[in-house]
Amino acid sequence: MVAKLKQLYNKSLFQPTFLGLFFNPFFIIRRGLYKGVSQFSSHMHGKLLDFGCGSKPYKALFGVSEYVGTDIEVSGHDHRNEAIDVYYDGNTLPFADESFDSVFSSEVFEHVFNLSQILDELHRVLKPGGSMLVTVPFVWDEHEIPYDFARYTSFGLKHVLQEKGFVVLQEKKTTNYVGTLCQMWAAYVYQHIFPKQKGIRIALTPLFITPITLCGLFLSAILPKNMNFFHNNVMVVRKPAHRSDS
Repeated sequence: MVAKLKQLYNKSLFQPTFLGLFFNPFFIIRRGLYKGVSQFSSHMHGKLLDFGCGSKPYKALFGVSEYVGTDIEVSGHDHRNEAIDVYYDGNTLPFADESFDSVFSSEVFEHVFNLSQILDELHRVLKPGGSMLVTVPFVWDEHEIPYDFARYTSFGLKHVLQEKGFVVLQEKKTTNYVGTLCQMWAAYVYQHIFPKQKGIRIALTPLFITPITLCGLFLSAILPKNMNFFHNNVMVVRKPAHRSDS
């Protein structure tokens, strides 16, 4: 029973479940991410590389033939209970050229100091005509300290990807202005006002965080939409099948 409850709780941290409304202090941002990844998941096929995979929270969204996760060994969080298949050294991916049909990377690029080099590597291991789906934050606090190096506007992310030879297919922003503000307030209360003990935080979340979350969802639905202040970019790009395909 305890194991089942723990499984449901962990699921609620990344997926917009009903339970998540009451126990996920980051419900708004995680809901936006889940919906964005789900919307574009059909672009992923064949053999997929999950770059910076961690626990592979979105694996079930992809109907691919093979799912390979890679991550760096030294990062800002513990890798216990994660699902990493292959570690890489932070510079070179341990895969042959054109090994993958698809690449997925969620909330990773901000932790990569040498992003230009890594994008070259991702381009190298992706087959011509293959697609890459990425999510990258724009508004979020510093995390996995000290391995947090950048934030990207939608224009900045598009520029760095196009500069490396990728063609942008689709893009979206995950949350609007009001929802982002409410999520940041909820995150502040959870991270800086609540006691540090995890059990107490979980118990207090339905009482103090859920009302903020519900307020954010309601106001986002009724107030004028503005997408210039948002949590995450979600973007699908393609490696051209031929040099002239751009």
